[in-house]
Amino acid sequence: MSTEHPFAQYIRILGKGKRGSRSLTQQEALESMRMILNHSVEDCQLGAFLMLLRVKEETPEEVAGFVQAVRETFVIPENSPAVELDWSSYAGKRRHLPWYLLTALLLADSGIKVFMHGAEGHTAGRIYTRDVMQALQLPVAMSLEDATTHLSLANFAYLPLQHLSSRMHDIIEMRPLLGLRSPVHTIARMLNPFKAKYEIQGVFHPTYRDTHQQAAALLGQPHLAVLKGEGGEIERNPDQICLVKQVDNGRISEEEWPALFNGPRHLKDETMDIQRMISIWDGSDSDEYPIASITGTAAVALKLMGKANTIPAAEEQARQLWKNRNSDRFGHVAL
Repeated sequence: MSTEHPFAQYIRILGKGKRGSRSLTQQEALESMRMILNHSVEDCQLGAFLMLLRVKEETPEEVAGFVQAVRETFVIPENSPAVELDWSSYAGKRRHLPWYLLTALLLADSGIKVFMHGAEGHTAGRIYTRDVMQALQLPVAMSLEDATTHLSLANFAYLPLQHLSSRMHDIIEMRPLLGLRSPVHTIARMLNPFKAKYEIQGVFHPTYRDTHQQAAALLGQPHLAVLKGEGGEIERNPDQICLVKQVDNGRISEEEWPALFNGPRHLKDETMDIQRMISIWDGSDSDEYPIASITGTAAVALKLMGKANTIPAAEEQARQLWKNRNSDRFGHVAL
């Protein structure tokens, strides 16, 4: 190739040595991601670009620009109901079952329209949302049109990234090839395709709370809450103090939620038997850890959405939702 490839400029910005390199501006991130989405980059360029970002860690400006580019590709059905809460699920679980799914369903059953999107299978040894959805005989959307239907019928929809943005899915699937997660895991969490007013995020590495918080502010997200979730999912660990970072109409803040137990930490789940999720829901299993995780996470969402003004009020409201749930919701499921 005698002339420089148009995408080379973005690799050079990131990789021109300790003194010459810098982060991308939000506009540069937007333009570079447009090229990636349009398949206008070579595979070697994409790998180099992703790993340079991974080494230095993506900035809020870069994340915001990347997210803007992906959002440009969405075609939202005209008959789509107004989604209230956007919920991302990209980490998978390996120590505890995905109790966050029961939290989302609890909120949906209370009348809140919850849209969940995620990926699966990119890291071995984890249970992902789609695995549990299928085991519980819950419908998995295969398009934004499907998601719209599910939201209208049940206030809840789960759409895999594969059907939300196939290009982003393909890049996430590169993890076994590259040996590392890429910035796409951060980008995907923030896609919020239905432009929900409220967005909740879970991260594994605490520093990413700031990244998500600041990127959300740059994107003009009205309300966001981000926490270090169990396993990296949006799931409060009731054994630990939980720091929640927020965006509220442009104002950035943080709030410390207390641990829900004072004794020794609960042991990890050795069996990871999905059947237990039904047993917890129908009340035949009253294990305190999952119930506290479900209601504790619901409380964060309720406070984010302004349905409670204080932490104690939010936690009490979540406990009441759990108490009044339809315990026979999964009565038809035979595992």
